[in-house]
Amino acid sequence: MCRDEIKEGMVHAHRGEFEAASGDPLTQRTFPLFFDVLRLLLEGGVTAVAEAAFQDRLWREGLEPLAGLAELRIVHCMTDSALAAERAGARGARRAHADHADTEEWRRHFEAFVRISLPAPAIEVDTSDGYKPGIAEIAAFVDERR
Repeated sequence: MCRDEIKEGMVHAHRGEFEAASGDPLTQRTFPLFFDVLRLLLEGGVTAVAEAAFQDRLWREGLEPLAGLAELRIVHCMTDSALAAERAGARGARRAHADHADTEEWRRHFEAFVRISLPAPAIEVDTSDGYKPGIAEIAAFVDERR
């Protein structure tokens, strides 16, 4: 489940003008919906992958209650700010997201990011050129039983 795609769907269903911004009204609605859907899947016994830029201050509150429903695994994807900015630019315009066009602004935003920190197994994956460690190792990590 991808938080960004949920918000994209909300923007497409939204009537009237919408301008994406940090903390905009649709972003505020997306957070609880994301966790409601994730909770529903987990309570139904479904294995789920939740994808988002999990900043600790924004996401810990929603993820902590789910720890009792799932064996959480955290995959931290990493690259440098220049490559991240290039990838964001290559995505093209997305109505739901206020991607930073200014390189310096992007760098500041990127460097201020504090990733999620939960008492759960975690792995770091360098995505600068493929995946290091590779997909097989990442899958084995995710599939580990405690």
